[in-house]
Amino acid sequence: MRQEHDDRPQATRATRPVRRLHPANWALWRRPLPFIVVLIVAELVALAGFVVAVAGTGAPSAEDWLHLAILLAGATVHIQLTRRQEERRRNRMQSVLIDLIAVWVFPAVLVLPPALVITLIVAVRAQRWFVARRPAHNFVFSSVAHCFAAVLAGELYHALGPSGWDGLTLAGSVREVAFVVVAAVVYEAVQLLYVGGIIALAAPKPTVRRVFGSKADNVLEAITTGLGAITAVLLVTLPPMVLVMAVVTVVFNRLAELEQLQADATTDPKTGLRNMRGWSESAERALGRVRRADGTLSVLMIDLDHFKWVNDTYGHPAGDDVLTRVADVLREVTRPADIVGRFGGEEFLLLLPDTATDGAEHVAERIRATIAGLAIDTTDKRGSQVAITGRTASIGIAVYPDHATTLDGLTQAADAAVYEAKEGGRDQIRLSPPLGQ
Repeated sequence: MRQEHDDRPQATRATRPVRRLHPANWALWRRPLPFIVVLIVAELVALAGFVVAVAGTGAPSAEDWLHLAILLAGATVHIQLTRRQEERRRNRMQSVLIDLIAVWVFPAVLVLPPALVITLIVAVRAQRWFVARRPAHNFVFSSVAHCFAAVLAGELYHALGPSGWDGLTLAGSVREVAFVVVAAVVYEAVQLLYVGGIIALAAPKPTVRRVFGSKADNVLEAITTGLGAITAVLLVTLPPMVLVMAVVTVVFNRLAELEQLQADATTDPKTGLRNMRGWSESAERALGRVRRADGTLSVLMIDLDHFKWVNDTYGHPAGDDVLTRVADVLREVTRPADIVGRFGGEEFLLLLPDTATDGAEHVAERIRATIAGLAIDTTDKRGSQVAITGRTASIGIAVYPDHATTLDGLTQAADAAVYEAKEGGRDQIRLSPPLGQ
């Protein structure tokens, strides 16, 4: 399930004033007007959809209630055994949060009528509330969005006319899998639209990563939905085996936490790029591949000129915005195989596999020109909106094996070339001298 991450500190139960329970004091009304309007309209649309969907189906059967009880039992075991893990993951997240509850919700999409799908989601979300303790409007909206996504996906799936899963032929099973995939795509797309849209309206400076999550986040969501499809098959054919999925989800939850911890250890929190540890590990592997292939690569060091002036003039938050925007530029102008990292302070490192001098100089010039043309929207020390322009960068280039044969040597050679660029007047590119000179 996809949820809006709220990084504002929440009051504890002991310190939360009772007056906040009054509707006039809800945090919702302190949000921007477009956010409030979209949130309320989206919830009303979803509620209308629930009424239509529930009215169009008959009363649930005894088998439906049994399936609901099994899914709710599995979800409860999963939630209660992973409470602390989810709390730790939430506290470390800086973008949309992906949890693993789709393992239990997506089977309901495929198997249960709309009324019971909504019942399951409400029961699951109520348990999550005691872990998350987020602002009520965030929690309610996320719950409504999940219900809407699930009900809409379920209605479409059943409209496709799926067959019973017992005794399917090979061709029939392929057809059923295709229907399940369609339902999964709709389930995820509606959540992206609802949750991502509201995050974009709430964030002062929305980014693709913050709105839609990282690639790893979305892969996790896809895997979780896939596990949900497997849970649905077990629920229909071998119901007691569904409880085994509770064990699987607890283990998978732990693996997701470990993966996040590993990513945090190698990621610069300010820019989202690799930190020096992460960059060095990836760069060493790339250099090893180049050595074995008798190839070449280039290392670029990008140093922002007069960065201290930005901090002194506009304040450190403005400096952080400049660093973040430059990091975005480096992502935009590089290839997927290129390795981008933050060296520290206002310096960045870029490794270009299979790139010789001419190619490295071309990339460096693109970076230099793009940075020089930026207009970075931020705030000054008084909180007023300003646009920082005219920033420049000095860039040093070192090429393997011409300028060094080790990663440390390449980094030092690129750093020396940066100092030459700065001494030469800044806002320029310098190539390191050949090895031995």
